[in-house]
Amino acid sequence: MNDRPKTALVIGATSDIGRVIAHALAQDGCALQLAARDAGRLERETRDLGVRTAVAVTAHPCDVLDEDGGVSLLDALDPLPDVAVCVVGLLGNQAESQRDGGAAERVMRTNYVGPALLMGALAERFERRGSGVLVGVSSVAGERGRATNYVYGSAKAGFTAFLSGLRGRLAASGVHVVTVKPGFVRTRMTDGMNLPAQLTATPEEVAAAVLTAIHRRRDVVYIRRVWRLIMLLVRAVPERILKRMKL
Repeated sequence: MNDRPKTALVIGATSDIGRVIAHALAQDGCALQLAARDAGRLERETRDLGVRTAVAVTAHPCDVLDEDGGVSLLDALDPLPDVAVCVVGLLGNQAESQRDGGAAERVMRTNYVGPALLMGALAERFERRGSGVLVGVSSVAGERGRATNYVYGSAKAGFTAFLSGLRGRLAASGVHVVTVKPGFVRTRMTDGMNLPAQLTATPEEVAAAVLTAIHRRRDVVYIRRVWRLIMLLVRAVPERILKRMKL
């Protein structure tokens, strides 16, 4: 993309990945609109990024678990951003989600329902303007239902499908939609997990890939690239075999 975006909205800006993406966008010359649920942490991150990057940074409390998916946030944005990145997510606990419908619903709403409502509302505004880039951070976990994380995986599968359909719908409108699919990422959410080093990315890798995808108008980005091959193989496993595997 030749013209660099001027204003970027980061939803989930207090997460490890969101914070690093916001910093990368600021270094790329964007003014920042930071959105997150925890107002206290959001204010601290806003002040910190403003000092460290010397760009304009504004804070916008937003909870995707609200009934409207946090869409009311958009009424407070001035200007409407050129780029919006949604990095909201909740891994949850599969065993707890199996026992507790409320816990399962929270995982589903955090990873799919809320982000989809919010990205859909942004898409309407971007489409009316005729420009913009929407970036949704999903997960490779959404590519196949697996016994060990199917509640989280099903929610990410829904978000991935939503972004794919949105990308097709907006293809001729001047609005581009990017789907980012990390595998393992070393963050607070995965703290304590025994993750394979060769398959585990850093938040900085995710941020670099997001920036490249924005400028090069990429559709789907895997982080790291090996995950594209891994998930191709996982998708090819017959169901009768998959149900006996501990994936």
